[in-house]
Amino acid sequence: MSESTETGMASPEAASGAPAEAVPERRIAIVGAGPSGLFAAQSLIAQSDVPVRIDIIDRLPTPYGLLRYGVAPDHTSIKSVANALARTFDDPRVRFLGHIQFGTDTSREELLAAYDAVVYAVGASEDAELGVPGEHLAGSISAREFVAWYSGHPDAQPQHLTGVTAAAAIGVGNVAVDVARVLVKSAEALSTTDMPEAVLAELGRHDVSDVWVIGRRGPHLASFTTVELRELVSLPGLTVTVNPDAFDGIPDDLDRRTKANVEILREAAARGEGDGPRRLHFAFWRRPVALEGTERVETLVLERTRLDESGRVVGTGETERLPVELVMRSIGYRSIPVPGVPFDERASVVSNVEGRVVDAEGVVRPREYVVGWVKRGPVGVIGTNKSDAAQTVRHLVADLGADLGADLGAEATAAGGPRRDIVDVWAERGVKPTTFADWQAIDVAEIERGAALGRARTKIESWRELLDLCRSAD
Repeated sequence: MSESTETGMASPEAASGAPAEAVPERRIAIVGAGPSGLFAAQSLIAQSDVPVRIDIIDRLPTPYGLLRYGVAPDHTSIKSVANALARTFDDPRVRFLGHIQFGTDTSREELLAAYDAVVYAVGASEDAELGVPGEHLAGSISAREFVAWYSGHPDAQPQHLTGVTAAAAIGVGNVAVDVARVLVKSAEALSTTDMPEAVLAELGRHDVSDVWVIGRRGPHLASFTTVELRELVSLPGLTVTVNPDAFDGIPDDLDRRTKANVEILREAAARGEGDGPRRLHFAFWRRPVALEGTERVETLVLERTRLDESGRVVGTGETERLPVELVMRSIGYRSIPVPGVPFDERASVVSNVEGRVVDAEGVVRPREYVVGWVKRGPVGVIGTNKSDAAQTVRHLVADLGADLGADLGAEATAAGGPRRDIVDVWAERGVKPTTFADWQAIDVAEIERGAALGRARTKIESWRELLDLCRSAD
């Protein structure tokens, strides 16, 4: 059964009265080569209603986005999803155009002139802030910055752990669990990952002995997954503590995941002291109210919390102080405006209805679409992007099908003439994208570097080295 039959969309033959071979090929640009963009490309390839040719544009010379730079390096099973998404580029209809910054190297108007449709898949690149005094002291960072560093992102700032003996992760999601695990895990256990050599060296010599994971609600309201939590608290030799009042007021009617999480925490706390050098502390019903220090963070001030009658988290006025030198906030992300594209500042997403971009009055902007976090907000796991992308693509294909035979971009082209290849347009300004072959050169170099160290891969984190490898592939 075809996708058009399953979704109730008319076939191109029915829409135009023309045989399938007469259906014109449509050019689609996807801005962003992360999971959401690649899932959108796969969905477009899989459908048979409208022939397509797809360019996937990214500001990095490496595809895969958060799969490469956001998934913990010691989670190789999750990162294997990249292998499935990599097959997107095996299709001759798909082209990768890297090292192109949307809004600088190219514009919305330029893409709409070159393509029948543009899909924005740019994610959420800013961090939510705590909004407390001292938040901008040295030693106060976002967990995203820490993740980018140990994942080898070329934009990441080096993290120096000298003098840090205690650290805190604010938030009880999987990212907080990831950064905590990297800090309490042994250097030997991390040595098999693809972390850059400089990162492994720093993690191998740090003296962090205590790591806190702090949540303003109870453990039954935490968002980490059971698998991630169990892995963290089961690390060899690790001592795990949970604040005594964490389990107060937990209802009996918990769903399966939440019940499992609570039991894992109870059991971990009951095991007693481990024989390793590091301790992991869970502090629930606590929220940060200040970070204190002279030049850098020295103390984290926490306030005890509770739920009021309406279920909102409120402070009790009771405070406690933790001596920590590193605070990593993991309390959410937000998208930033996409140049020239309607943006909902309150929701921090591109204004859209089921993936169709709309203006401030809710009127659909033809030929513009959105997928991923910039569409729905920073919620869900990697797999969530698949169904999200499929929804957008269904609308995109239906719109293209309704306009078969029309020159969809005539208003944006000179005298309604044929579109030019975007690479030729960029070349006139001296802008040259990197290609999938360039990424393959990087891939080979990382595998070779890893093999020399007895590992499967070692990330190259330097912009200079990445671009030198791209030039060598020309």
